[in-house]
Amino acid sequence: GISREPGSRWTEPGCQSCTCQGGRVLCDTVSCSVPCSHPLPAPAGGCCPTCTGCLHEGVARAEGDVFSPSDGNCTVCVCLAGNISCLSPECPPGSCPSSSPSDCCSCNPEKCNFRGRTYAHGARFSLDGDDCTTCVCQGGEVECSFTPCPVLDCPQHQRQLGPGQCCSTCRDPPAPAGCFLDDNGVEFPVGQIWSPGDPCELCICQADGSVSCQRTDCVETCPYPIRIPGQCCPDCSAGCTYMGRIFSNNETFPSALDPCLSCICLVR
Repeated sequence: GISREPGSRWTEPGCQSCTCQGGRVLCDTVSCSVPCSHPLPAPAGGCCPTCTGCLHEGVARAEGDVFSPSDGNCTVCVCLAGNISCLSPECPPGSCPSSSPSDCCSCNPEKCNFRGRTYAHGARFSLDGDDCTTCVCQGGEVECSFTPCPVLDCPQHQRQLGPGQCCSTCRDPPAPAGCFLDDNGVEFPVGQIWSPGDPCELCICQADGSVSCQRTDCVETCPYPIRIPGQCCPDCSAGCTYMGRIFSNNETFPSALDPCLSCICLVR
């Protein structure tokens, strides 16, 4: 209900960027460029995340805020221009059962010896020949678990597990058998061609269940064509239409305007 000037651009609800071009409104989803690693969610009424501040472990941090992460072990982090930078103390090699909160370098977690290999504390790895299992080294102990799989939105009978895959995926839905028309409930098989009522318009049922229609352009013209009911284009080869009457090719008839004139229907 609002008039827009040609070339004008505006934003519609749902983060749609629209422009007026040649009397048509063209809309597309707003494209956001986020030049930082930990942006804050878009503010109310906005579409793009903001780099004025940081989002770290689900907590919003103001620009310049200095903090320690929950499992930082004396690590200090700072929020700068939407990016999180962290510094950890360098400690000499060593091992102990637990770290001391008063002294960051009182001990270092133990490494893990697992199946003939040594892994550093916090290292993540997969078992040989089993990419579906993820293991982590924690204080000298190795804990292994199955790779988490995403939640699928398809029913159980449409799920499949391919060779070498850890998680099931959804099969493609079966191709539609034809096209349904909402106005009368008629189903047309794929490839069916029909006219929806206008003889100059033909429609075809596509393989994906959609309907594609196209109008016929009449290229043959003549001064006195014959229009046949139910036929799209006038017929210039069947004869002539003159003063409401139809005459066949080469037929001679008196003129309706001057009885002294004789007319003939010619194919041109």
